[in-house]
Amino acid sequence: MIDKAKILIIDDEEGLRLGTKRLLELEDYFVDAAENGSEGIKLGTTNEYDLAFIDLKMPDYDGIEVLKKIKEARPNTVCYIATAYASYDTAVEATRIGAYGYIPKPFTPDELLYSVEKGMLQRNLLLESERLKLEREKNLLELASEKSRLKTILNSIAGGVLVVNRLGKIVYFNNAALKLADSDKFETGKPLPENFPEELKEIASEYLNADIFISGAKSLEIEIKPNQELVIQGIVSHVPEGENSFAGVVIVLRNITEAKKIEHIKNQFVSMVAHELKAPVSAVIGFLQLSMDENVKLPEEKKLEFMQRSTTRLKSLLDLVNDLLDISRMEINTKQKIIEPIDLKEILNSTLELFSLDIKNKNIVVEKRIDQNLSLINMDKSEISRVFTNLISNAVKYNHDNGKIVINISNKNNFIEILIKDSGIGLREEEREKIFTEFFRAKNKFTKSISGTGLGLSIVKRIVDSYNGKIRFESEYEKGTTFIIQFPIND
Repeated sequence: MIDKAKILIIDDEEGLRLGTKRLLELEDYFVDAAENGSEGIKLGTTNEYDLAFIDLKMPDYDGIEVLKKIKEARPNTVCYIATAYASYDTAVEATRIGAYGYIPKPFTPDELLYSVEKGMLQRNLLLESERLKLEREKNLLELASEKSRLKTILNSIAGGVLVVNRLGKIVYFNNAALKLADSDKFETGKPLPENFPEELKEIASEYLNADIFISGAKSLEIEIKPNQELVIQGIVSHVPEGENSFAGVVIVLRNITEAKKIEHIKNQFVSMVAHELKAPVSAVIGFLQLSMDENVKLPEEKKLEFMQRSTTRLKSLLDLVNDLLDISRMEINTKQKIIEPIDLKEILNSTLELFSLDIKNKNIVVEKRIDQNLSLINMDKSEISRVFTNLISNAVKYNHDNGKIVINISNKNNFIEILIKDSGIGLREEEREKIFTEFFRAKNKFTKSISGTGLGLSIVKRIVDSYNGKIRFESEYEKGTTFIIQFPIND
């Protein structure tokens, strides 16, 4: 892995170039910027960059020519073409030369950072391949006298390694290669088996049919088993032999199934966030456009209603953003915790005070029972407050008028148990398994007018899990829901 990535921005648009540079520097990347193709070629060929973002249309050189020069000098630099004028022909040409992908202009900060993250994964794979290739160059000189030892080493590697000579016959392989290629068997002295991935066979043939030694490697991702049950990355490169010659090819197989699953989940999450953000933003824009339209004569009370509804929508949007930030901090462990002894009775009373007006408006009866000798618990005060706030907020929002909330906090063996029970809407059976899922909100005749982000219970579970606690619930539709949390008592 690289401690601080080096990125090159080549774009003749000053605002975009400098804005992109500032954004990436704030993310702790080292960034150089070039205002035209000739300067970009000079920087990109002289220095080793991890990533390069190249504008397709520039006054002196077009992006394809710049890409070609950089890839010739620095084949392991991961290059993106940035353009608002992509065509099929330019896409094919850029990919042939070695572009890793396109990023459409104009792009958002999130789109840029996602491309950087994805590009750095590719960069690290290329560097790893280069490192393995250098190791192989050294070790292959001793293959004749070191067969048994080399086989032992290869079989201990988690990744698959397969060596094929110039005649296309298998020379060496390890057990991981069999598993990752999902092949029945490899035989030394025989060609690659029929069920070996066809895409890798084609690249291996391309390398074996080359006239001279090729210094670079080619890689691709292959779904070996459907539904992403097994996804591998195959990397093909020459085995050098003398000057400008080669002895065969080596194929390295890496299991990237988990990485692809994570990428898929992240894409789904981004899609859900975009969907949740779209509705309130569209509503506010609609209200404002109506208010500003001179052809629509709105009475003052109607304008005031639109302003109030816009405020409500924006508040829900702010709640969503804050919830997303909390989840993000929890995932990357950047949230600073202040661990101290906490009196849960005090936290509960202050939370109930916060919702006192809502409780009064719905005429809800609150019963609370707290052990007199309740143990103190070492936690972050803001986090346990968030747990109570989310659970009591739900108990109030999803309760019926003239309903009831029961809250018990007690010592149970080595745990402190918190029980919050309401007499509200409850959940249908098919909804229960989704209750801690991000953005899940029960949809029925009672919840149409109830606002929320669908992230509160997900945050509660993350907090409880972070303290090695347990959370469970019981719910019956139209009768209510009970949440039970247990936190281990600190000795």
